[in-house]
Amino acid sequence: MKLPIQDINDFLLVSDSNFNYKFNESLIHQITTSYLLVNRQGTSAQKNRSEVKGTSKKPWKQKGSGRARAGSFQSPIWRSGGVTFAGKTQDYTQKINKKMYRGAIKSIFSELIRKDRLIIFEKFFIEQPKSKLLIKKLSKIQLKEAFIITHQTEKNLLLAARNLYKIKICHIKNVDPVSLITFKKTIITSMAMKKLEEMLNVV
Repeated sequence: MKLPIQDINDFLLVSDSNFNYKFNESLIHQITTSYLLVNRQGTSAQKNRSEVKGTSKKPWKQKGSGRARAGSFQSPIWRSGGVTFAGKTQDYTQKINKKMYRGAIKSIFSELIRKDRLIIFEKFFIEQPKSKLLIKKLSKIQLKEAFIITHQTEKNLLLAARNLYKIKICHIKNVDPVSLITFKKTIITSMAMKKLEEMLNVV
């Protein structure tokens, strides 16, 4: 499979098994959901009646006071008492194995190629860490927002894009499925594509 390289008159050869992969919507949904759940803290919690501090003494005698019988100051019906169905800390993470993750990445990249949402550059960099230079570079290919994937750490790109919320810079090892789906266009260097293919071929 041949993919055109934007900044030079050449093509990048990639395997059909990795970049002409079938679209698996259910798998992509599962992977993206799992990725988003990692950031969910699940630390919200309340105390039940056994966890609330206080005396265990009976508030008043069972009979003769004229009031409703009561057995504990920690009762949920009392002010400062425990919560009836107290929420507890939870772990929302979902286990995703490597084979599933690789399959989802193959499916996403293949769909980006089919829909002409993937742009390959031999090199993508700017001379100085200035936002206006990055915006100008993207405007040459008629883009205002993009997900840029590089094969090495480009400090100038990182500094230039940190205040631009419609532009995200990412190393190939840290590619996430949510960003790939969210951004309308993805820019990737040819070397990053080769490294991605090596990662996808690992058994």
